Amino acid sequence: MPILFIRICPYIALDERLLFPDPRLAVEEGLLAVGGDLQPERLLLAYEHGIFPWFNPGEPPMWWSPDPRYVLFPERLKVSRSMRTVFNRAAFSVTLDQAFPEVIRACANPSLGRTESGTWITSEMEEAYIHLHKLGFAHSVEVWLGHDLVGGLYGISLGLVFFGESMFTYQSNASKYGFIHLVKQLQEWNFQLIDCQQGTRHLISLGAEPIPRDQFLEILSDQDFNQTRRGKWNLDER
Repeated sequence: MPILFIRICPYIALDERLLFPDPRLAVEEGLLAVGGDLQPERLLLAYEHGIFPWFNPGEPPMWWSPDPRYVLFPERLKVSRSMRTVFNRAAFSVTLDQAFPEVIRACANPSLGRTESGTWITSEMEEAYIHLHKLGFAHSVEVWLGHDLVGGLYGISLGLVFFGESMFTYQSNASKYGFIHLVKQLQEWNFQLIDCQQGTRHLISLGAEPIPRDQFLEILSDQDFNQTRRGKWNLDER
């Protein structure tokens, strides 16, 4: 039986079936489809095909695949002179997967240091990603000043790709400090790519760059998602 999608300009409407249209059908801004749900199976299928959810409170799930796609190749990480100074004095401590719910809730609060504008991380999104964390696919980076959580980020790991979602900072340079630690760790684990989704000044300063969507999808098509580094992460001792 052929698969049919209902085209409602300028996007594709999803139903209860666990399916996504070809990401190349996304409109110019990157919107591909609307509808569906945030169950783990759908979210993981989306990431495997270069698609991510992004929508405002009160809206149905909206699924995106922008072109170009901003990514960071771990070996091309940029660490500025000022950040090297911060590292040399060990200004913060960093952990992985120690406080995932606290990190995503901080990222969701626009008044508490989010590095992106808007309030797209709804309670439904929080619940969905906390579920993925419990399943071993979603991971957090925590940056601490003493016993205080002052920065962090979270994302999804599949194959040798880390799909970054959001970051926050309460202290100057805290989120960059955590991100650099993460990239260095992913390098040691031979990760090939970090998906930044869209370019921000913050991420571009760290080495994020645009690549054509087709190139991004080709990288994903070469991944063995059965080899995902699943479960709780810890930083290797250095």
